[in-house]
Amino acid sequence: MLRLRARSVHPVTAPPIHDGAVLVDVGGRIAAIGPNSQVPTPPEVEALEFPAAVLVPGLVNCHTHLELTHLAGRNAERDFVQWIRAIRTLKDATPPAEFSRAAEQGVRDCWAAGVTCVADTGSSGSPLEALARLGARGIYYQEVFGPDPAQCAASVAELTAAVERLRPLVSRRARLGVSPHAPYTVSEPLYRAVAEFARGAGLPLAVHLAESREETQLVADGAGPFAEALRARGIRVAARGRSPVEHLVQLGVVQPGTACLCIHCVQVDQRDVELLRDAGAAIAHCPRSNRAHGHGTAPLGAFRRAGVKVGFGTDSVVSTGDVDLWSEATAAGLGGEEALRMLTLEGARALGHDAEIGSLEVGKQADLAVFPSTALSRLLPPSAALLTVVAGRVVHRYIQAP
Repeated sequence: MLRLRARSVHPVTAPPIHDGAVLVDVGGRIAAIGPNSQVPTPPEVEALEFPAAVLVPGLVNCHTHLELTHLAGRNAERDFVQWIRAIRTLKDATPPAEFSRAAEQGVRDCWAAGVTCVADTGSSGSPLEALARLGARGIYYQEVFGPDPAQCAASVAELTAAVERLRPLVSRRARLGVSPHAPYTVSEPLYRAVAEFARGAGLPLAVHLAESREETQLVADGAGPFAEALRARGIRVAARGRSPVEHLVQLGVVQPGTACLCIHCVQVDQRDVELLRDAGAAIAHCPRSNRAHGHGTAPLGAFRRAGVKVGFGTDSVVSTGDVDLWSEATAAGLGGEEALRMLTLEGARALGHDAEIGSLEVGKQADLAVFPSTALSRLLPPSAALLTVVAGRVVHRYIQAP
C-alpha cells in the first residue's frame, strides 16, 4: 500500500484539497482521497510526504514517437517535406536494438515528466515491447505505409504480420492499435483496407491528419511538393476537391463507431470540425510541433466548443526536443487548473481511458504525479516530476544531485 501527502491534492473532478492525501490499495487503485486528517494510515503502508508540492493525476500524452528518442537533435531540416525524408533516412539506418533502447528511454523520460499514459505511433513495434516490459500504461499504434495502390495487398500483409507478432504483448495496461500514417503515404485502397482490418480486429485507429498546407494541397488540388514526390515515383495523383478530413470521412476511416485518434488537425475549417465531432473522433493536439514546422495553430477553441474530445501530445523529440506536456499547454495559452484538466482527464477521454485514469477518484487506477508547487503557475523544465506512480507502483523518483 502507498499513502501520499502533499501541500495540495488536485482531483480535477473536484476542488483542490489543501494539505491533502491519497491512499492507494494493494491492487493499485485509489482507496481514499481527502484532507490529510481524514485519510487513514494503515500500519503496513509506505507513507511519503511532499509538504511543498502538488499531487495530481498522472499526465496523459496523446501523441509520441518513442522509438525516435535517440534522434533528438539529429534533424535540423526546416522544410517539412524534406524533414520527413530525413527522418525516414535516419530510421532506415537504425538497427532494431537501437529502437528498443530508444523506446525504453522514451518511456522513462515520460515518467520523469509525470506522464503515466502515452499514445504512441511507430513502425518498429519497440514501443509496445517497452510498455509491456516496463509495466507502463499506453497504447501503441502500429503504422502502415503504402502510397502506391499497387502496394495495398503487400502493406496489409505486413500490417497483419506485425499485429499478430505484437498481440501477445497486449494487456489491460498496454494496448494495441493501427495507424495508416497520412494522406501522403497511404493510398485510398490502403486506407479502406486498414479501416476494414481494424474494425474486424477490434483495434482503434490513429491517423496523422490535416497537419500541413502541403497535405491539403495534395488532397484538394493534386498539387504541391507531396504530389510532385509521388508523381516522381510513378504514382498517379488526382485532385480530390475536398479537405483531408473530408477525404478520410469519405473513405470510411473517420466514422461513427470507429475509435479514431486524429493527430494534429491544424488545416481545418468549421465544416471539418463538425465532421470530426459527428464521427466521434478525438484530437491529439501538438502545438509545439505544429509551431516548429510552421504549420500554424489548430483551432483548439472550436474543437472544445463543438464537443470534440481533445488531448495534448508532444509528438517526437525530433520536433520538440522533449516530452514536457506542461510546455504544450503553455504553447496553447493554457495554465492552472484548465491546463491540468486538459493534460489529464481530457487526454484520458481522448484515448477512451477516462473510466480508469485522468482524475483522482476512489476506485480509479492510481496513476499519480507529484510536482513542485509552482507547477500550476509557471512553466516547468522537462523531467520535473518529483514522483510518478503507475497503477500504484512508483516508477520515478526525483533524486537531487549532491
